[in-house]
Amino acid sequence: MKETILSGMRPTGKLHIGHYVGAISNWVKLQDTYRCFFMVADLHALTTEYKNSNEIKNFSYELVRDLLACGIDPKKATIFCQSDVPEHSELHLIFSMLVPLGWLYSCPTYKEQLRELSSKDIKTYGFLGYPVLQAADILLYKSSKVPVGKDQLPHIELTREIARKFNMLYGNYFPEPEALLTESPYLPGIDGRKMSKSYNNCIFLSDETTEIKLKVNKMFTDPKKIHKNDPGDVTNCVVFAFHKVFNPKYKEIEQLCKAGKLGCVEDKESLYKILEQILAPIRDKRKNVTIEQIKETLLQGKNNASEVAKKTIAEVKHLVGLVSK
Repeated sequence: MKETILSGMRPTGKLHIGHYVGAISNWVKLQDTYRCFFMVADLHALTTEYKNSNEIKNFSYELVRDLLACGIDPKKATIFCQSDVPEHSELHLIFSMLVPLGWLYSCPTYKEQLRELSSKDIKTYGFLGYPVLQAADILLYKSSKVPVGKDQLPHIELTREIARKFNMLYGNYFPEPEALLTESPYLPGIDGRKMSKSYNNCIFLSDETTEIKLKVNKMFTDPKKIHKNDPGDVTNCVVFAFHKVFNPKYKEIEQLCKAGKLGCVEDKESLYKILEQILAPIRDKRKNVTIEQIKETLLQGKNNASEVAKKTIAEVKHLVGLVSK
């Protein structure tokens, strides 16, 4: 039997090209070698968007549309909404009885998020317990691997701690999942800051040709390179950062720029053509994904995920002593 993987994404807005290179393109590869559960993490979305939750359903549908357009195949992987499988919440509640507050307060991502999202009122029980719900998501399917970037390693370690404590108290049941580290190349927003919809600096998977070209033309470059024959510095050049991720010939671009043999206008034009080659097929597929397909995919995913989740929660309850098996 293939090893099981669970990964998820919060439906809090349109997906951008950073999501594609950081997660989705890797999911497409993983679905051929692992038993994959890809989750629309709508309950997790509530931790920061509980005051503006009216868009979560629509964003969930659009997230599924993007996954299908990018190549996630419902015949190979299970795509489902977290809230459609109530066992996630049930296992989260059981785990919450076992987790000391110190484990959560000492999680580095908790403090980082409080600083980054200081404009939101997120000093809540739900936000503090976010990693416990994440552990329930992972362990509900007895996932052995979790594809994450380095920033998520503390959450995976906490999941392992929760699995160890449960196993110590109630018997050896849950696997201790390992992080499947994924290389997430750094991709800045068009203004050089972190790519984020709140900064209005994203290239979205749904952007049309004219929007992509306009955004590429707005990208920050070396301010000292005024003329084509001026030697350029690629250190903080957003255009070069994109070339480094998407263009196999990025070293040639770097040499030409430094030698004053490549102008910024020409450089942006070549980048635009590369991005258009990547995004045009995704954009075309998105337009052909119907709402009926999305709902059918989620229903099929709910059924597949529920079959596993119900079995796990029944066994957990038996081990804890809540019900007789």
